[in-house]
Amino acid sequence: MKTKNLLTMAAMAAVMMTGFASCSSDDDADNSVVNGSLAALDQACMDWKVARANWENTEAFLFGAADVYSIDPHTDTWPVAANDLADVLRDAKSMSNLDNFIKTANSGILGYHGLEYVLFRQGQPRKIDQITTLEYDYICAVAKDLYNATATLEACWDSKESNAERQRLAKEYVATHLAIDDDGNQEGALDGFQNFGKAFKNPGTGDWETALDATLEIISGCQEIIGEVGDSKIGLPYTGEDNTYIESPYAYNSITDFYDNIVSCKNALYGQMDATAPNEKSLIYFCKNAGNATLAAQAGNVEAKLAAALSKIKAMKAPFALYYSDASCKTAMDALGELDDALGEMAETLKGYAGNATVASQCQIINENYVDNVVLATYRTLADNAQKLYQSIVKIKN
Repeated sequence: MKTKNLLTMAAMAAVMMTGFASCSSDDDADNSVVNGSLAALDQACMDWKVARANWENTEAFLFGAADVYSIDPHTDTWPVAANDLADVLRDAKSMSNLDNFIKTANSGILGYHGLEYVLFRQGQPRKIDQITTLEYDYICAVAKDLYNATATLEACWDSKESNAERQRLAKEYVATHLAIDDDGNQEGALDGFQNFGKAFKNPGTGDWETALDATLEIISGCQEIIGEVGDSKIGLPYTGEDNTYIESPYAYNSITDFYDNIVSCKNALYGQMDATAPNEKSLIYFCKNAGNATLAAQAGNVEAKLAAALSKIKAMKAPFALYYSDASCKTAMDALGELDDALGEMAETLKGYAGNATVASQCQIINENYVDNVVLATYRTLADNAQKLYQSIVKIKN
């Protein structure tokens, strides 16, 4: 399970352990309003949504660097530990060394949702006269850290190591950030820099023993996020098990998040970023054309269930933060469950090809295309737009 599944109380407790949880007194608070531009704030909010969509488009492949280097929980833990973040945002002493603090702070007050908490209320950008100087300083530091994290993802999947600056940022990130355990706590240094793009393309050199193993990881990555969207992101609030477990509640971006998560699966399976149909080097194309009638039918079923899941999510009553108990949520959950089942059936058939040299050769083609045209392409776009987000946040202040 990903760290974002931790309860808010766990995140709050971990923040308190850092010693930055609260102000010593109200006299420490700096409530001066930032001298800023409303137009620049609006632009930052728009750029947040773009970079947010890019991140959600990566969720079908959170194995590798996002997991090994704790980048997923560091940048995307939710719900926000709102009380603790509010305290930090009033305490100038706590934020006297922000760059260092953010590298080790609990993930419940960082990343996309730390930024969202400051930038949005009830689905709209906050008014510029509501944002304090301390909040501005904080989001600048968080946005910079977010860019560095996304640059690390790009660098770690670039098998050709083609961007020297992002390679430098990645190695610095890995050397200075800490691992995060399943309870959201910091737990020591990260492993050294690895190139997961090379390992995925070259079975036996890293986490994937065979080309088929790597190809099956494409499916399991999709199933991970499909299960999370259906069972947790939608399911926990809908069932009443935890109606505070709402993603992107301040920007009212939840349904867009869910939809973009499943788009990440579509891209992974269809072999291309922004895919509209399977390309000739994709997993789905292979399954439909491998000469196995059962596999072809299963791939066709995956395509149909994928389209249905996207349609049902898009039809959910918005905003989810207000309508999480609507019947449309159950309809979307059911569609996601059917998609998960369809992928599971296809994976089981593919496992029967273990040891088949012809299939292994085709898997190699699928995997190389997947690294370059899905994973790396998405991470590169993400890093580019995270950099733009950081730059637009800096510009909020006149």
